[in-house]
Amino acid sequence: MSELHTVNKSPFEKSSFASCLEHVLEGSAVLLYEDGIYAATKGTAVEGKLKSAQGVKFYVLGPDLKARGLGEDRVIDGVEIVDYEAFVDLAAEHSKVVAWV
Repeated sequence: MSELHTVNKSPFEKSSFASCLEHVLEGSAVLLYEDGIYAATKGTAVEGKLKSAQGVKFYVLGPDLKARGLGEDRVIDGVEIVDYEAFVDLAAEHSKVVAWV
């Protein structure tokens, strides 16, 4: 059973991202959106945590990057940038969606 975990809070203000990483299983996916996109930016204190999640695919919502003035070049290598349509597709592809708020 694959799960899609969604995180919309900044890892620098809330513990949602850290809690998600503690529970996400190999083969699952994590979508970062709204202020959660900061967990996908290069050079931050959480970059190593994201990279150490073995067997987990990470996605970041492109329009939310743009809304916060961040370019795609700031996204950690291996994190896939998606649009709203792909967000819906991810939710449909996984058997369960877990929202970390």
